Amino acid sequence: MTDFATRRRTMVDTQIRPSDVTKFPIIDAMLTVQRENFVPDAQREAAYAEGVIDLGGDRCLPEPRTLAKMLDALNISNDEAVLDIAPALGYSTAVAARMAQLVVAVEEDEDMAAEAQTILMEADADNAIVHVGPLAQGATEHGPYDVIMIQGGVEQVPEALIAQLKDHGRIACLFVEGELGTVRIGHKSGGRVTWRHAFNANAPVLQPFSAECAFSL
Repeated sequence: MTDFATRRRTMVDTQIRPSDVTKFPIIDAMLTVQRENFVPDAQREAAYAEGVIDLGGDRCLPEPRTLAKMLDALNISNDEAVLDIAPALGYSTAVAARMAQLVVAVEEDEDMAAEAQTILMEADADNAIVHVGPLAQGATEHGPYDVIMIQGGVEQVPEALIAQLKDHGRIACLFVEGELGTVRIGHKSGGRVTWRHAFNANAPVLQPFSAECAFSL
């Protein structure tokens, strides 16, 4: 039987800590949440490997380092509400749920959303909700949010999501330009978002966030 607990510790010691992520809530969450339960059965053995796990089409599970550094930059506190876009089977949602007051995951595939909700319940993520709907539209009924994060590449961020971010809230996006990917953290003030570079990463561009798509409120 595979010793996933040891693999989890190795992931933290070789991928997370060397990436200058040392905040206790993040380390604790990534040591606790069983990542192998949040991937398709055929990919459980690869759950703790470095690199992106391909889920087909434009969907993926970003590498652990990317999520950890994103959470480090967002600095989520336990009284905040988080909107997690495109978390697939919910790994990022489960990790964030150990830091936040509430996490709302948005998935547009009903079967994937139902499976994610089941896995999250089994993981005791009682403060996580899976909302079924278009990724680019978020989940207005549970907002506004202190933090928004997107689990995949983007070329554009829809105003519909920005509108769901509280003033003085933060948003993390992996912007993809050609072969290059850069995670940027946006801070909202006076209804406008100011972006700053955080770190380099890569992931497929989510179709609803591609340059070909036009967004409106």
